[in-house]
Amino acid sequence: MTTALMEAFWAYERALMADDVAALDRLFAPGPTTLRGDAEGLLVGHDAIAAFRAVRGGAPARRIVDTHVRPIDDDHALVVAVTEPERGGRGQQTQLWVRGGAGWQVVAAHVSGPAPALDRRVWRVVGDPLVAATAPGPLDGRRVAVKDLVAVAGHRIGAGNPAWLAAAGPEAAHAPVVAALLAAGADVAGIARSDELAWSLAGTNVHTGTPPNPRAPHRISGGSSSGPASAVSLGHADIGLATDTGGSIRVPAAYQGLAGHRPTHGVVSTRGVVPLAPCFDTVGWLTRGPELLAAVGDVLLPADTADLATDLVHDAGLTALAAPEVARTVESWAAARGVRPLEVPLGPVAQWRAAFSTLQGWEAVQEHGEWAAAHAADLGPDVRARFERAARTTDAEADRARAVVASARARVREDLGDRVLVLPAAPTTAPRLGADLAPVREATLALTCVAGVAGLPAVTLPLTAADGLPCGVSLVGPAGSDRALLALATRLAAMDRTGT
Repeated sequence: MTTALMEAFWAYERALMADDVAALDRLFAPGPTTLRGDAEGLLVGHDAIAAFRAVRGGAPARRIVDTHVRPIDDDHALVVAVTEPERGGRGQQTQLWVRGGAGWQVVAAHVSGPAPALDRRVWRVVGDPLVAATAPGPLDGRRVAVKDLVAVAGHRIGAGNPAWLAAAGPEAAHAPVVAALLAAGADVAGIARSDELAWSLAGTNVHTGTPPNPRAPHRISGGSSSGPASAVSLGHADIGLATDTGGSIRVPAAYQGLAGHRPTHGVVSTRGVVPLAPCFDTVGWLTRGPELLAAVGDVLLPADTADLATDLVHDAGLTALAAPEVARTVESWAAARGVRPLEVPLGPVAQWRAAFSTLQGWEAVQEHGEWAAAHAADLGPDVRARFERAARTTDAEADRARAVVASARARVREDLGDRVLVLPAAPTTAPRLGADLAPVREATLALTCVAGVAGLPAVTLPLTAADGLPCGVSLVGPAGSDRALLALATRLAAMDRTGT
């Protein structure tokens, strides 16, 4: 038994170091019950494990220091190996092997490595704290992850790009939103990663990697506020101070099971924040629950200027833009709360999405086009392609897009009135690492552009799809109703917990 088992064990180790995916797949038992876990989470089923291996690019180099075999019976054994990564430290691998017709195969495995001193996928710089609160207040003891677009005095802004960071000098003052949180008792834990210049919805920064998504292991985190979102989801921070232009708070909130708030356009200061498209840019925040989301709103938001009805409505056409598992989850949530259909569908959303993308790109070029052209080699392929495409947009095309956006804003605000629109925060659960994200991006913008073109506040609440993965529902309210919208979200979440 032991000889054949150890031959299989060492065959696995050789395949792992060679990134021989086919051999690794053969050495793991087929079927939906095979397990593989690590610090990022648990993969269930041979297909999920194989998909993970196919895109990870190999395991870090290591050597086996020691092995311990514990036979269970003639056909089952536990093998525990002590590993030593080439980069230093010690790790451990635990495998349950089963002998069948194909020989010895792994049916369950757990891998652990040395804990990183700093997860650089999540943080650019971190402290204990990085900046202490300047006064006691309602956010005492709360830790803030600041997106790397927002000024923190004495620190540089990196904007998700090494070349931008290298040329940046220390900021002379805090952005007003940072100063307000510090004055309310919160500490800045650190500066968290952003997608390049915030022009992405994925979180897959080519320079710094993809921050982990603990609620959906080996899937993308969602961007561009990926760093603050993952910091909150991982428990490294309580508040993620972020930005949302085309969905950069709503998407990571949905993918990671978080609460998020995109404020009414213009009600929270964007001073001290690197812009992307000022006519859509907002500064908002993410938390693990709506109560803290509302508490941050009490600090950062002005008094409401609009009333909010308790009348919740949905547009079936918008919900249908989501994948079936997300649409069903949102529909079920809405039905349980008596959400009514809109009398008349909102309008030509495909046209609005196209106008949003055109105007967003044109504004991004006005803000950063010269820099992007001079640093094309320093940009990731996806962001570089967006700048190159947007640079071909003419002023006349931008003017036409601006007119469509203005018309859409008027129509959405008129059709909704003081009611709350319920729609999926993102059309899918988090895609797997390595997936083709272009179709997901287009489908996402079709949903997120509604609040964007209308300049309306949107609160995202976490839901769970039938497959156990997180998704989100967004509540879009009238302009200037942010505090009331957050209060409504808090009440709805409380009802979910109590079942009333």
